[in-house]
Amino acid sequence: MFFNSTNKRYNQYSAHLKQKFGAKVYKITLDAGFSCPNRDGTLSNCGCIFCDDGGSFSQAHSNQISIENQILTGVETLSKRFKAEKFMSYFQAFSNTYKPVKELEKIYGSALKHPDIVGISIGTRPDCIDDEKLKLISSYTSDYYTWIEYGLQSIHDKTLKWINRGHNYDCFLRAYEKTKKYGINTCVHLILGLNETYEEMIETAIEVGKLEPEGVKIHMLCALEGTKIADMYKNGELQFMTEDEYINLCCDYLELLPEQTTIHRLAGNGLKKNLIAPRWLGKKLDALNKIDRELERRNSWQGSKFQK
Repeated sequence: MFFNSTNKRYNQYSAHLKQKFGAKVYKITLDAGFSCPNRDGTLSNCGCIFCDDGGSFSQAHSNQISIENQILTGVETLSKRFKAEKFMSYFQAFSNTYKPVKELEKIYGSALKHPDIVGISIGTRPDCIDDEKLKLISSYTSDYYTWIEYGLQSIHDKTLKWINRGHNYDCFLRAYEKTKKYGINTCVHLILGLNETYEEMIETAIEVGKLEPEGVKIHMLCALEGTKIADMYKNGELQFMTEDEYINLCCDYLELLPEQTTIHRLAGNGLKKNLIAPRWLGKKLDALNKIDRELERRNSWQGSKFQK
């Protein structure tokens, strides 16, 4: 089975966007100066063990630059480099609902002014959401393709404690169900290799699949400069998955996720210049090509083992 008139055996988000809007659509990553309750002392001062000082922000924008100017820069850059025609505003750095609603309304509104913006995606934590914020975000759904991206990482509370996540799986489930009631698309972030057994990681895939989210983003645990994980790796306290292990596990995950779930990422690695290990993750395109070949070898596809 192939998806979105491509040769992909999984529901690739970029191809989904192109089919939905009839044009090449790219995300513009934005930094609006948000913080995080897991870094400002509310929960802890050190954050999750994998998070760097950029708060998982993949670009080099400064939050001193206005959102409008970040949008203009993103439109210009992505148009020239990738021939993008339409864009989504992506609030990526730290927890992008972690402010009062009145401030959020101004921030989100400034990201929707450009005529080529067709959607908005807001990355946050499940413990940084409430009905008032969801009501605001849901107000954009009639005019824009609207998403909330929740960092779950794992369904196992022992793992969430190990990574210093600051919330449990039940917290995520409550936020997820509430978000669905407001009609907002939800993307769930997962990390493979979090000091878990194969069986534990597969349990996460099965349980998330049962939720039937509109999107899933899969990351490989990696050590970036300035993170607790980097210190642990340098001290010999952990090892990372090999590329072959990761390729096989990604394919296992895809088989267990429903066909309609869009796959937003399969090999996230942060800024390449900050990557310490595993080094193979720096060649993301190679990993993606190997995932394609492994699915072909199996004669398999996303959803082939999904059970509703």
